[in-house]
Amino acid sequence: MLNFDALRRSSLSTTPFDHVVVDDFLPAVAASSVATDFPVIRATGSFPLSELSYGPAFAELLAELNGPEFEQGIASIFGIDLSPYVRVTTIRGRVGSHDGGVHTDAKWKIISVLLYLNQQWHDQGGRLRLLRSEDVNDAALEIVPKWGTLLAFRRADNSWHGHLPAEGERRVVQVNWVTSQAMADKEERRHRRSAWLKRLLRRAHV
Repeated sequence: MLNFDALRRSSLSTTPFDHVVVDDFLPAVAASSVATDFPVIRATGSFPLSELSYGPAFAELLAELNGPEFEQGIASIFGIDLSPYVRVTTIRGRVGSHDGGVHTDAKWKIISVLLYLNQQWHDQGGRLRLLRSEDVNDAALEIVPKWGTLLAFRRADNSWHGHLPAEGERRVVQVNWVTSQAMADKEERRHRRSAWLKRLLRRAHV
């Protein structure tokens, strides 16, 4: 399903920090089935796979993202052995006006990957900016979250990124390699608590 040849042909960019962008990493031919099988997400924030239901095409995509060929491809680009680290996969389906604040990611994250699954994107907000500083307008690169675009970057003290506000559906699969299983479990618990609270608040407003 994934275009591993495109990943292997890609090279590392170092400005403003180590990253790679791969267009059409998930080819358009997969759009119909994957989009149909994407989980229904009615709230903002990241959700762990344990809190979501989805169809077989999306499950196939997740299996490839969690497979050895993907890990080897990312490891080769960044020149790092990822085998000692643990993969954490979360899903976002919506963006809110409070999202997109500039940050560098937690220090226990090693590599972060975003795979965008939006069949079109016209909003000027919601376009991830790789920044030279903490200023959201100091962008070296802006990435439109269109279908099949993959961004991977190495977490660093200067890996500032964020986006202008947007609201609505914004689909993205997030894969992080983290320092340990303990940190992966902690992140899973945090996202599960958040998902539970969002469901509770949504029911309270019905």
